[in-house]
This record gives sequence, C-alpha cells and structure tokens, in this order.
Amino acid sequence: MTVEKSNIAILILAAGASKRMGERVKQLLPWNNTTLLENALTHAKESKAEDVFVVLGANEEFIKKQTQLPDEICIYNANWSSGMGSSIVAGVQHLQSLPKEYDGVLVMLADQPLVDSAYLDEVLTTLGKTRATITATGYENGLGVPAMFDKSHFPELLKLTKDYGARDIINASNIKIMNPGGKEMDIDTWQDYQELIKRMK
Repeated sequence: MTVEKSNIAILILAAGASKRMGERVKQLLPWNNTTLLENALTHAKESKAEDVFVVLGANEEFIKKQTQLPDEICIYNANWSSGMGSSIVAGVQHLQSLPKEYDGVLVMLADQPLVDSAYLDEVLTTLGKTRATITATGYENGLGVPAMFDKSHFPELLKLTKDYGARDIINASNIKIMNPGGKEMDIDTWQDYQELIKRMK
C-alpha cells in the first residue's frame, strides 16, 4: 500500500560536534543495528513527509563516509559551531533554492532515537487541520522539536542565529502542542546513551 505523502520536508539536524561525548561522534553511535543518524533517517523516510534532508557540519566527511548518505540529501552548515539555529537557517535556505515549493518544514534531531515515524506522522498531519501554523513537541520545561513550521514562518526561520534554535518563534506563535509520550528523550552525554541502551533492553 502506497503512503500518501504530505508536501512537507524534514530537516534532520546532525551538525554538532558532540563535545560532551569526548572523542565519540554522537551521530554514529550504534542503535538497533544501525546508527543514531541512520535510525532518524529511516523513521523520517517512513513518515508521510515528501522529502528528507540531513544538515551536517562537524565531522561532515567522516559521517558521510561511515553512513554512505547520498549527496543529494546532505546539506552542509558551514556555521555549525554557532548552534542549532544556524543549521535550521542552512536547511531552509537549501529548501528555498530547490524548484519545489514546500508547504512547511519539520525539524527533528539525530539524537532522539525514540522518535519514530508514527510520531512524526502525528506532527505532520496537524498542518491544515487547525489554525495553528506551528506544531511543537511538549516537554516538562517548555516546547521543542520535533516541530513543524508552516511555510509562512520561513522568513523568521532564516533569521535565526542563537543556539536554542527556533524556541523564540515557537513560544511567540499560535501553536499546537503534541504529547510525545516519552519519545522526546535526547542523548547529550555518554551517560545518557548508556542509560537509554539499558532501558531498551
């Protein structure tokens, strides 16, 4: 059965240097017979999104070599050290350079391995069903990604410069909040990774 696709692009943010991981490249940590990045890519591709792109920065060539990501889905963020906001800018700039015009963009991270295609589809299918132009994931301490932005927000997204990404836009907009049911956990440290591995066994 063919899945009907939404005219939405997914940006997987994977440009960080993962300094809290020591010498380890976080995007390449093992997860379910693959890596964190490839796990995110698989779920994104299985979702109802039309296209999926990966924003790389630190360790770009090494990550591409280890994962064999096709060049056409890779976006390089030369300003990756500036933080998440710069990766969103690089991603949206790339989308706007393409001949296709998307209705919106869904931003997700490579280090949230419990975010699956089912949750991404929940976020995706809200566009057009409510008056909200942003759908964001609810956290105990606020709102965050995965988050989807209607194309009307592209100009604002292109102005992002700070490390906390699109948080200001999310907090200032008419949004729909999604309950991730625990899938929102991200891996920041080696301890986070080990604890999640134990939890999944």
